[in-house]
Amino acid sequence: MEIKTVFSKPESLFDTPFHYCPGCGHGIIHRLIAELLDEMGARERTLSVAPVGCAVFAYHYFNFDCMEAPHGRTPAVATGLKRVHPDHLVFSYQGDGDLAAIGTGEIIHCANRGENITVIFVNNGTYGMTGGQMAPTTLLNQKTTTTPKGRSATQEGHPLKITEMLALTPGSAFLARSAVSSPQNIRITKKYIRKAFEVQDQKLGFSLVEILSPCPVNWGLTPVQAIRRIEETVIKEYPLGIIKDTIGP
Repeated sequence: MEIKTVFSKPESLFDTPFHYCPGCGHGIIHRLIAELLDEMGARERTLSVAPVGCAVFAYHYFNFDCMEAPHGRTPAVATGLKRVHPDHLVFSYQGDGDLAAIGTGEIIHCANRGENITVIFVNNGTYGMTGGQMAPTTLLNQKTTTTPKGRSATQEGHPLKITEMLALTPGSAFLARSAVSSPQNIRITKKYIRKAFEVQDQKLGFSLVEILSPCPVNWGLTPVQAIRRIEETVIKEYPLGIIKDTIGP
């Protein structure tokens, strides 16, 4: 009998090195999703959708069916997949530039309709793939390639708290925010993703987990400094925890 350890590769991941930058949180999040699908025995009935962005090569890593969508349109594609395959586990994997900018309309209407899908929303406060431009979630005073003097509330507006916005929609069933900035937060992130998948399996409505993730390269920090920034600065703007739960324990 094969003995599984913390170092074992989940069956839901291909044995392929990640292309992500050193210190990026995407690899951790991929691992959590893969572990959960293995634990739930759901790999053979899972469908995922990734848009343009850092996760565009998700199909290289996930050992289940993955589809790509135009920038921001991932919820619409996931909606179509779920309606055709109602007994499959369908999730979209989206960054903040994709979901909260060009995809704002898509995600709001998807949640409002109560589409029975799960969204993994990776918030690193920048456009990671295309050069580090300002994203809707970029913090005030944060320097990016398009805000070299720092984001200004009067010039670029305030950071967009998309998960709190979605909580106002009647179709949203479970919404939470977590981080991959510490072992404890990683464990909580996995717990939230499991709950979101279970909500979908029970056909209870729309679910989303927002995950605060480091982007050391575009933040101009070392991986250790980027983790510290999440703990000391980012979480103050985006508090962690369950934001909406109509299901209960």
